[in-house]
Amino acid sequence: MKTCLLLSLLLSLLIPLQTPVLTNSPLTVTSFKWTRARRTIEAPEAQGNAPQRAMIPQNRIFARGDRANEPAGNRDPNGDTIDGRSAALEKSVAESRSPKPKPMDGYAYRIKVENATKKQVEFVFWEYRFQDPANADLVTRRQFLCGVDIGAGKGKELEGFSLSGPSDVVDVKTLDSGAAFKESVVINRIEFSDGAIWQRKAWNLAEVKGSYERVLREPWLPGMCKGL
Repeated sequence: MKTCLLLSLLLSLLIPLQTPVLTNSPLTVTSFKWTRARRTIEAPEAQGNAPQRAMIPQNRIFARGDRANEPAGNRDPNGDTIDGRSAALEKSVAESRSPKPKPMDGYAYRIKVENATKKQVEFVFWEYRFQDPANADLVTRRQFLCGVDIGAGKGKELEGFSLSGPSDVVDVKTLDSGAAFKESVVINRIEFSDGAIWQRKAWNLAEVKGSYERVLREPWLPGMCKGL
């Protein structure tokens, strides 16, 4: 009889085992690994209304020119106007109500890739797979989208963070045998700077449509990877 166990039990008994990466994508995966990790999730910055430029002497054309030459750190006189003080108060209230950043325990999935083409790579869709050695039908996939700039013939390390670990469930036979997961990495889609696209035949963008639209609405930084 097969039994599903929780992730915490699985992690305590299994040791990850890497297997060769099988991919024919223009990006070659040269190495991959996963580790436990902690990340601080930044809360969105509270935004108050920008203080209006009241008609105070310091805002007249000549006064503005004089202020441009003042030492750094001098107080902006607009902060002393009614509008300026109101905006500062609104921002203070917004900051007090906004959620504070807090550390989150999760997992970091890292891969190194090399661009074998003569084109600049801008976006990469990839996934980290875990297959239960006792039941080939039990496959866990952690998918990510990375905004990157990988030049022709260049390499880069990509890292995706997820609150989810290697597997949600495990076959009891795996625990009895002491066998480890079979790990692999698959490149699903590549978008180049010239507008060209490569996509794995067995993969469809529609399967991550909801999460794809979500991450596009979130803030992005160069080189950042988002979980799908």
